[in-house]
Amino acid sequence: MASRHLSRSVAMQTLYEWDFRGKKKEELADIKERNIKEFASGMEDTSFITQLIDGVIKHLKELDKIIEKAAPQWPLGQVAVVDRNVLRMGLYELLFGKREEVPPKVAINEAIELAKSFGGESSGKFVNGVLGTVYREIGEPGKDDAPPASTAGRTESAFGETKSAKSSGEAMPADEKEEPKE
Repeated sequence: MASRHLSRSVAMQTLYEWDFRGKKKEELADIKERNIKEFASGMEDTSFITQLIDGVIKHLKELDKIIEKAAPQWPLGQVAVVDRNVLRMGLYELLFGKREEVPPKVAINEAIELAKSFGGESSGKFVNGVLGTVYREIGEPGKDDAPPASTAGRTESAFGETKSAKSSGEAMPADEKEEPKE
């Protein structure tokens, strides 16, 4: 497991437990240390875990307001604890993180993966929907950072992932069909 992905996992588990136990700030450091020992004992540099947790806590009220605005049909108290904390972390990275280290699409995709791993059956879709809404609202930063690629016979997903129409099973115009190689 990549170091940053593991760091996000430990940070999410820490925020989950802290939230589940009543959000007592005095317990947060102990929860974090215990989770690092249990889930990331071999990790030398745990600063990214701390950065994520501290960032979410620092911006907690603002992040929660954004979640409420982006998912108005889901009062924050009714959002599953895992989903709520995955969203907080994803929004923190999307809005307050260092974009040169973690591009917005990476922050979104990592949050979706955490939701799929730790949440319920529809958690990935829910997190994708909320973060996608916020990403579009802030003007899709980083959308055009990648060098332009040939678009013939290619489609783009909601988060800019390009795939060939041939591999996705989509129909292609006759003049764009890939010729078989002999």
